[in-house]
Amino acid sequence: MTARKHLKERIRARMARTGESYTTAHRHVLNTIPPEEYELRGGLHPETATIAGVLANRGLVAPHTGQPLTEAMVLGVGGGLGAGYILWEFQEHARRHVVLGFRNDWQYPARWAGKTCRRLRVPVAAHETGAARKAEAQLRAAVDQGVPAIAWVDQQLVGYRHLPGPLAGHGGYPLTVYGIDERAGVALVDDRNHARLTVPLDALAAARARIGSYRHRLLVLDAPAAELDLDALRTAVGEGLAEQVEHLSRASDSFSLPAFRKWARLLTDRRNAKAWPRVFADRAGLFDACVSVYENVEPVGPGGGNLRGLYAEFLDEAAGLLGDGRLRHAAAAYRDLAGRWHGLAGLALPADREPFAEVRRLTDRLHRLVERGDAGRKEAAEAAGRLWTARDRWRSAFPAGDAEVDALLAALADQVAAVHDAETTALATLGRALRAS
Repeated sequence: MTARKHLKERIRARMARTGESYTTAHRHVLNTIPPEEYELRGGLHPETATIAGVLANRGLVAPHTGQPLTEAMVLGVGGGLGAGYILWEFQEHARRHVVLGFRNDWQYPARWAGKTCRRLRVPVAAHETGAARKAEAQLRAAVDQGVPAIAWVDQQLVGYRHLPGPLAGHGGYPLTVYGIDERAGVALVDDRNHARLTVPLDALAAARARIGSYRHRLLVLDAPAAELDLDALRTAVGEGLAEQVEHLSRASDSFSLPAFRKWARLLTDRRNAKAWPRVFADRAGLFDACVSVYENVEPVGPGGGNLRGLYAEFLDEAAGLLGDGRLRHAAAAYRDLAGRWHGLAGLALPADREPFAEVRRLTDRLHRLVERGDAGRKEAAEAAGRLWTARDRWRSAFPAGDAEVDALLAALADQVAAVHDAETTALATLGRALRAS
């Protein structure tokens, strides 16, 4: 970015002119950079990508590289990976969705974000309110000064993923608002897109208000005030590594590795009321469940995928930062694990059998079009229309007979059990590396 090539020179010049501290001058110079020069960096996971993107655009660099902190580093510092499984049943619209937790503290996004920023020594202003006007004022107070703000939104009402109306309120995630175009009546947003993406201001307000538990949540990161030196980053990495090992080693079957073992059992156990053979006894909703498994595991849905490959990148980076080659062995284990999760997604939504293949192609295409921002919006709407037509068609009538369904559930159960075993092995490899360090 041309505006940032000589950022330090501009900051020093302002300091000489005004007598301000480096932090104050840094903040003022950054705030004069127009929204059009905000760098869209893409990303995988909403929580990690928003923080990495904001810090990059606010001038924070990693002390060991001189480059912006990677999304992988943000993931690792925040405690790395998590585990969780929930099958949501929405009786009103006859829909069933699988939710898989893949990030540490996945069920507590605000807590995770605050912890991650504290470890990175980035001051954070966290806002929550039940009042829409106050929420808008808090957003504008940041963005009107040139400060990107991270806002939590309902994924259906935000619009550009073209989800059907009945999914309003069913889930959300954070995105970054980095500008407001008053004349056009839109906000400029960063949701891992690679080109300009806008949301009408009224739609953004509705999306922020829809999920009551979010309370118009907003995070404003004061990156210019961060003091991240090499020792501080090494400490943050060490804390993140230790937290993952401690967290995933717990015996709970809700938020640690036993959650996946429990899911493997529920795929074939006919005694449990929440087991898949009983929940899907009439096969209604099973197609949607298979699609949601694919959307959870692969980086094509709003959640960003299973994150095991991204975590392997963090471990490689941490190995260099800490001078500990043993972490590279753990990185290899997590790369293998990412492949096993990919295999599970292929079982749930095979690429070589219709209509599963069509829905898979449309899901992948919609994701790529959303990444193109406003330029891909029309084609994204068309792809989403075809996708939801297909999903609606097969929601009540799974395209396979009883024997095939039994075989599918057995194959999924075997793969999830294998994934759980590989997760346990990878965690043990990481634990040994940490104990030896």
